[in-house]
Amino acid sequence: MERLTHVDERGRAQMVDVSQKEETLREAVARGEVIMRPETLALIRANQIAKGDVLAVARIAATMAAKRTGDLIPLAHPIPITAVEVRFDLNEEGSRVEIEATVRTVARTGVEMEALTAVAAAGLAIYDMCKAVDKEMVIQNIRLMRKRGGRSGEYIRPES
Repeated sequence: MERLTHVDERGRAQMVDVSQKEETLREAVARGEVIMRPETLALIRANQIAKGDVLAVARIAATMAAKRTGDLIPLAHPIPITAVEVRFDLNEEGSRVEIEATVRTVARTGVEMEALTAVAAAGLAIYDMCKAVDKEMVIQNIRLMRKRGGRSGEYIRPES
């Protein structure tokens, strides 16, 4: 098993030194979902949530969170984000909003945490926008789907 990179020889947490790594194009895609009552999903689809356009707010929250990941995750490097794309799928059968975030940069370290943080923030924004009508929503299954770039190359989550 490989040694964890975010701990020193004594097991103390530390930020990884990436100063010797090459800047390369890096991309990560993460997904998650918010499960809700069918009536809540219908209100989102019809843009009838009292607070406003749920998906527009969630898209902005995701973008802002991706850009602020270095401030939120203690050992994440603050990196220049070159693109954030957020996609929502309203899944009637599962009564859920499926969230996908793609984040890109040209940097010395990857954007997996930025993509995951974007999905989490989008889910939280959806919850916040809709909590007046559905307090039982569940934000779940936030996961990295794929990443590319850097020394470790490409990762694609196996379909399950």
